[in-house]
Amino acid sequence: MRYHHLRFDIWLCLLLALFVSIFPAGIAERMMKEKYKSYTEEHTVAEGEIGGIAGDEIFRAQSVKDLETQEKFTVLSPGIEYRNHGAGYYKNHYLYALTLPSGERVAAAINMENVRTEGDYYSGEATLPVGRIVREDLTEEKEFIHQIEYNEPLSRKDFYVDMMGNGEKISQEDYKGPAVMLARVLTVLIFFPLFHALGAKFGIFPPFLTNKKKKPSEWD
Repeated sequence: MRYHHLRFDIWLCLLLALFVSIFPAGIAERMMKEKYKSYTEEHTVAEGEIGGIAGDEIFRAQSVKDLETQEKFTVLSPGIEYRNHGAGYYKNHYLYALTLPSGERVAAAINMENVRTEGDYYSGEATLPVGRIVREDLTEEKEFIHQIEYNEPLSRKDFYVDMMGNGEKISQEDYKGPAVMLARVLTVLIFFPLFHALGAKFGIFPPFLTNKKKKPSEWD
């Protein structure tokens, strides 16, 4: 196996450029933190809306039949059972295998911020967010079905329950990450050649490109 080592001047310039990138990356991080506040406000669901807190006026569904006959509903679940029976990614949604009081099992996107539990977190009664049915052929995503049915099969695969609404949002780290990384990369791309060019100009580093004079041919 052959190993290739970067020259010392390249390492040094990279380190200097990375050090400089700390400052624009910090500025980008602070800016994205402020923008994230607006982002979270836009993705906060009001009580009674799909994905929002379910008040006493929201219908408590017991079975698949209830889900199909109600425009909006909620489900009461013991403890954290609603998230303990398999899950998987369906397109851009993370769906849980939700067991209804009837024992039937359906896929559901659940806004965890708006689950309300009475009593102990693990054994109390959880009121899930307001939901609605979304008609989809879940079997089109084979990997998803394999993931969510690892324990028991779903009772229905022609819809999923949307208890997320507009409340789906990414974490602050994921939100600011791309902008911070872009600031770092651009800074390194600008300052690495700049530092090396300055070092080469003052004779500290060898230039990247050297003009090699062609040796005269013995036939000339």
